Amino acid sequence: MTIATRYASMAALAAGLVMTVAGADLSGTYAQAAVTQDAPVARPTGETMPVFVSEEVVQPLPPASDNQADVISDTAEVRASSLAELVAATASDVPLSDELRCLAGAIYFEARGEPLLGQLAVAEVVINRSNSGRFPATYCGVVRQPGQFSFVRKGAIPQARLGTQAWRNAVALARIAHSGGWQSHADDALYFHARYVRPSWSHRKQALATIDSHIFYR
Repeated sequence: MTIATRYASMAALAAGLVMTVAGADLSGTYAQAAVTQDAPVARPTGETMPVFVSEEVVQPLPPASDNQADVISDTAEVRASSLAELVAATASDVPLSDELRCLAGAIYFEARGEPLLGQLAVAEVVINRSNSGRFPATYCGVVRQPGQFSFVRKGAIPQARLGTQAWRNAVALARIAHSGGWQSHADDALYFHARYVRPSWSHRKQALATIDSHIFYR
């Protein structure tokens, strides 16, 4: 073998070794890339993932008190164009609490001959007094207070004629007034009297409205 041939063989052998080493490095790089792309990403095992709810959250209402139970639920969706229409749409054959019975009694005995707006105004006076801090704090207390309503005898409210239209109207109006279902001309009134009398206290009060035969004051 000549010297030239020997050098050529050695050069070829060295080139083969270089290609082998390079191939090993490249194959390692490809393997790492393949592992990086194909390996699934593990979720943390001890972490609680947040869950987002798009639905509306509705909180339960607290239990209704006795007075809250008297609010007109059956006319809440009624869009009446007149008080007469609302009265007709309000159930009157329902069980009444003592408070609403006293309120209906005041309407019936004090104003059943008045138009519906006048009857509602009488109910507003009873309600306003119970909320004023200057009178008893309940409807029954206001109605039975001595010297206030002429139909009350020794603290007792007479028995109404329950089967009449006048009583049904009184019940419906009591429920409407209690729930604030209709705007009254006597919303702020605390006193009233018939137009044919002139009590001494009327000169010291502010007149708010005259509805048929009654004048209402603050």
